[in-house]
Amino acid sequence: MSVTELPEDAPDSPAAPAGTAQPARRLAPFAALLTRLHFYAGILVAPFLLVAALTGLAYTITPQLDRALYGDELTATAVGGPPQPLAVQITAARAAHPGGTLAAVQPGIGDTTTRVVFSQPDLGDRQHTVYVDPYSGAVKGQLTTWFGATPATTWLDDLHRNLHLGDLGRHYSELAASWLWVLVLGGIVLWWRRRGPTRARARHLLVPDLAAGKGVRRTRGWHATTGVWLVVGLLFLSATGLTWSRYAGANFSAGLAALRAGTPQLSTSLTGTPADAGGAHHHGASAAAAVDPATYDRVLAVARDAGLAGPVEIIPAETAGTAWTVTQTDNTWPVAKDRVAVDPVAGTVTARSDFADWPLLAQLTSLGIQAHMGVLFGPVNQILLAALALGLLCVIVWGYRMWWQRRPTRAERRFPLGAPPARGGVRRLPVWALLLGVPLTVAVGWALPWFGVTLLGFLVVDVILGAVARRRRRSAPVPAAGVRAPARGRR
Repeated sequence: MSVTELPEDAPDSPAAPAGTAQPARRLAPFAALLTRLHFYAGILVAPFLLVAALTGLAYTITPQLDRALYGDELTATAVGGPPQPLAVQITAARAAHPGGTLAAVQPGIGDTTTRVVFSQPDLGDRQHTVYVDPYSGAVKGQLTTWFGATPATTWLDDLHRNLHLGDLGRHYSELAASWLWVLVLGGIVLWWRRRGPTRARARHLLVPDLAAGKGVRRTRGWHATTGVWLVVGLLFLSATGLTWSRYAGANFSAGLAALRAGTPQLSTSLTGTPADAGGAHHHGASAAAAVDPATYDRVLAVARDAGLAGPVEIIPAETAGTAWTVTQTDNTWPVAKDRVAVDPVAGTVTARSDFADWPLLAQLTSLGIQAHMGVLFGPVNQILLAALALGLLCVIVWGYRMWWQRRPTRAERRFPLGAPPARGGVRRLPVWALLLGVPLTVAVGWALPWFGVTLLGFLVVDVILGAVARRRRRSAPVPAAGVRAPARGRR
């Protein structure tokens, strides 16, 4: 949940009879603090979440977009019969693209083309990929790619990650992911308190108050219950988004390394390597042309014999005395991500790393990233991500609508927006809560730097606003006895 109207600490209940006074209840300290935090964070962070949801929604259609835009390059037309040797396909790719260093080859399977990837200094972190029909050996096309992604997918990925602003733009997505889980869990707690903790009312958490008429109460019901339905998915997006963010992602990787729970390294060292290895162990920028294309066929055959079925990527040795690597690249469930190091001269596997043997956290991280990208479960994954993005957009819009609906509307006291909830929750917290909460908040702020920095900013702004409000109250004239104060807003 992104933005919320900040309610009294009482469950929703039928309206009282006309003329019955309804004194506002004072929120408990924890609820008051959470309510104010949810309000400010929702108002200020929701724009970042809105952009992330819109760009993420656009990214969910990339598989279909690739087929529409790059079907000629990605699809083999001469399907049938045995494929041409990789040496023939690589030779054709090199003839079509004489420049660059041969960096990797992904043999085509079924109706997919073979991808021959060249690295070029002028492309930076991009590559030049030549697509070859594996059955005819004909070149189907060429594209500038990014880790295998087509130009359209790369453009949408950059839009979602950094708004095409480079490292500066990555701050927006990390800020959104850092606060999303806080807003979701805080909203769930607030909605639970309002609906009541009894078991009989638990089902109302999932059902909006359809009996409520127009106004903030009805909007709040849709805002909150939609957030409840999306809670698991939104927490998942927050966690997986943080794993490859700039600062929180670096802390996460450092934690995995400290726990020895990261992706295992595959040893590519060789002992007793012959001086003449057919160019396989001298694969630098100056010696790339000397690599015998037939070496790729030998390495692929060794990897297939070792059990690496399905789509794979072959990466030649970069320096002398190291092995080639072959990695399975099937990221759909059940995934295939085993890797082997191959000595192309001896025709032996020198090292192996199976996905099943990875540490659990490394497995979950890898699977989570693929699910976040809409790959793990294919079209079903795409549909679920699109539904999450649309649901989050609705939650944000309803949140801002509540802010608008709570604005004071009396002629003598009009405001364009609703007032924030009352402050003072921190001052009323018990000592034990402060002793536990402050160190925990500092630790979370250190692990998630953008959360910590912006939370500190919220506190500073709130203190300043409080000081200004107190000064205004002291200087304001005291109303005459019997004069009723104007209402703050609408219900």
